Amino acid sequence: MSERIELFVPGRLCLFGEHSDWAGLHRNINSAIIPGEAIVTGIEEGIYATVEAADKFIIESDLGEETFTCAMDTQVLRKTACEGGYFSYVAGVASYINEHYCVGGLRIHITRRTLPIKSGLSSSAAICVLTARGFNQIYGLKLNTIGEMNIAFIGEQRTPSRCGRLDQACAFGVKPVHMTFDSNEVGVQTIKLGGTFYWVIADLKAGKDTVKILADLNKCYPFAQNDKERAVQEALGADNREYIEKGVRLLEEGDAKGLGELMRTVQENFDKKVAPACPSQLKSPVLHSVLSDKELDKWIYGAKGVGSQGDGTVQLLAKDEECQKAVIDYLSNVRGMEAFPLTLKPKQAVRKAVIPVAGFGTRLYPATKAIKKDFLPVLDKDGLFKPVIMVLLEQLVQSGIEEVCLIIGREEQKLYESFFAPMSKENYDKLPEDKQKYEDNLVKIGRMIRYAYQDERRGFGHAVYQSRDFAESEPVLLLLGDMIYESYIGKTCSSQLIDCYEAYGLPVVSMHEVPKEQVVHYGIMHGVWESPKEEQMRLDCIYEKPTVDYAEENLGIRCKNGSKYFAVFGQYILTEDVYKVLEKNIRENKESCGEIQLTDALEEVRATTGMMGCCIKGKSYDVGLPQMYIETVREFGRI
Repeated sequence: MSERIELFVPGRLCLFGEHSDWAGLHRNINSAIIPGEAIVTGIEEGIYATVEAADKFIIESDLGEETFTCAMDTQVLRKTACEGGYFSYVAGVASYINEHYCVGGLRIHITRRTLPIKSGLSSSAAICVLTARGFNQIYGLKLNTIGEMNIAFIGEQRTPSRCGRLDQACAFGVKPVHMTFDSNEVGVQTIKLGGTFYWVIADLKAGKDTVKILADLNKCYPFAQNDKERAVQEALGADNREYIEKGVRLLEEGDAKGLGELMRTVQENFDKKVAPACPSQLKSPVLHSVLSDKELDKWIYGAKGVGSQGDGTVQLLAKDEECQKAVIDYLSNVRGMEAFPLTLKPKQAVRKAVIPVAGFGTRLYPATKAIKKDFLPVLDKDGLFKPVIMVLLEQLVQSGIEEVCLIIGREEQKLYESFFAPMSKENYDKLPEDKQKYEDNLVKIGRMIRYAYQDERRGFGHAVYQSRDFAESEPVLLLLGDMIYESYIGKTCSSQLIDCYEAYGLPVVSMHEVPKEQVVHYGIMHGVWESPKEEQMRLDCIYEKPTVDYAEENLGIRCKNGSKYFAVFGQYILTEDVYKVLEKNIRENKESCGEIQLTDALEEVRATTGMMGCCIKGKSYDVGLPQMYIETVREFGRI
């Protein structure tokens, strides 16, 4: 159980697909209704808080707001939820948690709130997700993100307020996701942005009756009785599906102009087919005064309503950062509205890799007196007899890596420089044409190499830390220098790991299944699957070399075909947070077994910011032990 955890949950903005979430629920009764789809993103504004275990359920704030305290009594909490008001949301979530899980109380201390309340940005969903996540992390409930979303949704349903399933998309953080709503089933897929998009969100400072909007539109379901109701179902069904498909494509292509044009098209369709079902709220004169404001045209590609629509909030897609500032200034100072930016950027690509190769290779002595272990040869699939280091480097190139840092002993640099330097013309001319091409590529790869030095041996974590200046705050891919990797699919093991990072934006540890009897040899990971495919896991524990009994009791992962155990595969994606913790551990001389351990830093980062495990479709081979090296030579390249 953690002592105190810092959390941030953003608000959410529905870019496209408003109302389709609850419309999709009606498929429970009418299967002819088309499933709902939406493009939703977290925004930069949100709620910051610390959470810790307590005897009661407590909400307090540094913002001069009222404190809420309640016993962890399901009936009392449900009564509070039914009464409405801001605290009803958190009470609804706490009542469900208390009803279905064995937990104590929770103290939520709100330290900062940048998210406007009642602005169509789902501040209620944000506090519900924050509450669910607080209970999950403090009491180890082993919920994945979808699980937290579901509890937040149920909690909000226990209040007089009504929300759709897309509101809780804020649980996924500040990134766009493509959501699907088929009856009670919710699907979520991350959208990989192909460019930077500059939105402006503005509170129209008017008003709307969301309950009235939802009530009137729900009258069109589950079976349409007239042309007006059929138009609503068409707009939220077939039309919406077409718009979402196009919107996802435009986001992935980085086409801001095309996306702005789509925003205008979607708004026109909404006004034509949906607004007539609730004219008192969806005529929205203030919203349309902004949409038709010619002064904005020079700065924006398009604009549309937000959430349930009506005179609540407007979203505008600016042409660039300067235009974004101009729109905010105009709406704030001329139109008297509260406006703020939302900038969505592509995830920073993983373009750097680190390989620690310092050290003598004692376990392979006396061979390592003549040759470093990362230069030991293996037969690759292309028929070439290659040093281990070249197998690693070629796979990194295939994975899109642009720069590689080798962590070496200072006296070893000349050896590596000699290897990557062009060979003599005499020897080059002796090579057949295919091997001359390989030599050219080897030299080219050598230009990617940078060096960092480990002048004292203080453990693996200490070695990795020597690459901090090389990382320059970017995410880096870390490979072990005494292992090589082989993928079972057409994508390298490293690419699989990078895909996971791009989807979740968190540090990633590669993993593979190991027999229970072998857990004593590995760092074993535990967590909760993020998808039914059982490929990515949100980690809640990294335990170094547990006993079989401990692993059986605490570390088994529930899978479709029974309990399994997952060990570190040998590749990582490290973020700046990992380097910061390593720096602190080195400064404070925080060692395990007499050394600075990477696992200690990973576990601390996991507990504070989160971490993913990625199940690799591939195999790793050890070259650091004599018998293992023999097996590697025999088996590598045979898949």
